[in-house]
Amino acid sequence: MTTTSTHVLCDLSHLGLLEISGVDAVTFLQGQVTNDVKLLVGNNAHYTAYCNPKGRMLALFLAFAHYDHLHLQLNRELLEPIMKRLKMYVMRSKVEIKDVSDDIIRFGLNGPEAASMLVPVFTKIPTQDYKLVSLENGAILKLPSLNHDARFEIFTDASNAPIIWEALKANCQLVEKPYWDWLEIRAGIPDIELATQEQFVPQMLNLDILNAINFKKGCYTGQEIVARTHYLGSVKRRTYLAEIVATEAPHAGDKIVDATKNEVGQIVRVATNTSNGFDALIEMRIDAQETGAVYWNNALITTKNLPYSLNI
Repeated sequence: MTTTSTHVLCDLSHLGLLEISGVDAVTFLQGQVTNDVKLLVGNNAHYTAYCNPKGRMLALFLAFAHYDHLHLQLNRELLEPIMKRLKMYVMRSKVEIKDVSDDIIRFGLNGPEAASMLVPVFTKIPTQDYKLVSLENGAILKLPSLNHDARFEIFTDASNAPIIWEALKANCQLVEKPYWDWLEIRAGIPDIELATQEQFVPQMLNLDILNAINFKKGCYTGQEIVARTHYLGSVKRRTYLAEIVATEAPHAGDKIVDATKNEVGQIVRVATNTSNGFDALIEMRIDAQETGAVYWNNALITTKNLPYSLNI
């Protein structure tokens, strides 16, 4: 995977987007996810996990409020089953859940001058990670990025999308899902896929470090396990950034082993990197990471520094 430009533009239609609306939307969602939905006030976003009763993750959402409703962005392959599961718990609540993945058009922009590139198109640009600005021609969310880059997600409609796309495309290389996944991996952002559903307690994917768990909010599905893991200090597995040099592609859910072939973890998220290998987020035992070499399919895994500290 290579680029000839320091700025990239990506169509994000590969991501699913749910809209949660109705007078009971906040109360309903508060009882379902790990983060505090009441903190979403229209100018911010946060990650939040959706767990089963055993505290194992079913999905990871990027959540934000927009006017009178909430949005949950997630891996699109999970959208239908997750939407169906959420609807099961609506009961008599005044809540509507619908798929708006094709109604709201989304672009991703990354590069050192990305903010400046948005200025001719939008009247205001967010300057802090997870800040959301809503304008007449769309909304802009600033996402975490590495080094001197800035990364944004743009939300708009069918009438404004072509104008925004053409304005940004002039100074960008167009990339597809694998490159955007790579940017997410480098930023230390995990994901849940069909292959990894119900494999992880949120702390295993560093969601406590990513502020995707609120330990002061009320009850939600799986809370007892998530809280116990936190308060007993029993996080024995973490997610690490790694590079894998191999001729075939690893996949999420593939097992990681130590030198004696004992299983010590698995791949969470993987994408081709710019060095003819693969960058991945791998979840594994902390002691295995600290004491010896680990492998995927006989290929040595080299761990790299995450953009955040695991020492909390």
